[in-house]
Amino acid sequence: MQIAITTLDQGSAGQADLPDDIFAAAPRADIMARVVHWQLAKRRSGNHKVKGMAEVSGTTKKPYKQKGTGNARQGSLRSPQFRTGGVVHGPVVRSHEYSLNKKVRRLGLISALSQKAAEGKLIVLDAAAGAMKTSELAKKLKALGWRSALIVDHVVDQDFLRASRNIPSVDLLPTVGANVYDILRHDVLAITTAGVAGLTERLNPTVQAANIGEAA
Repeated sequence: MQIAITTLDQGSAGQADLPDDIFAAAPRADIMARVVHWQLAKRRSGNHKVKGMAEVSGTTKKPYKQKGTGNARQGSLRSPQFRTGGVVHGPVVRSHEYSLNKKVRRLGLISALSQKAAEGKLIVLDAAAGAMKTSELAKKLKALGWRSALIVDHVVDQDFLRASRNIPSVDLLPTVGANVYDILRHDVLAITTAGVAGLTERLNPTVQAANIGEAA
């Protein structure tokens, strides 16, 4: 798959050859939905909490005698039917995280990349680096027509990150942090040439196996 390489100044920097098995696969909406649900579940704090009968403050004395009052029998003022009582089956602090197969996560990322390419919203940049002011970078992105963009580079340039930090709807991620949720929630996906190589290495099992063999 051939795609033109552009610059932030709307110039041309040649052609990039993108692997079809990563950027031209058939998008799977069901897989992407599973991965996004998994990501959002991991982000949930899970710190919601209410007090049960054993945790609320109050006496343990029986409110009144069992029989002879004409009222329903009661054993504790901490019972949920009383205003100061505890909550039954209320939320407790817990983790919403669950496991998802690596192959499913990989297929979800490939589907997101391929969908952006099919929609014509995948841009390959020559580089996303250099010290510049936020206003200067904002003018360049506006000239490119990018209102909502995710820029992926192999290694994030700190000067470029500082310049883009205060621009609304523009985010910068390294290839190791590229994910389905952030790709889908931005209109434009811009990947640098180094980022393309990093994503190819990350998503290509043969390259991963070779790297593992070299490390061993």
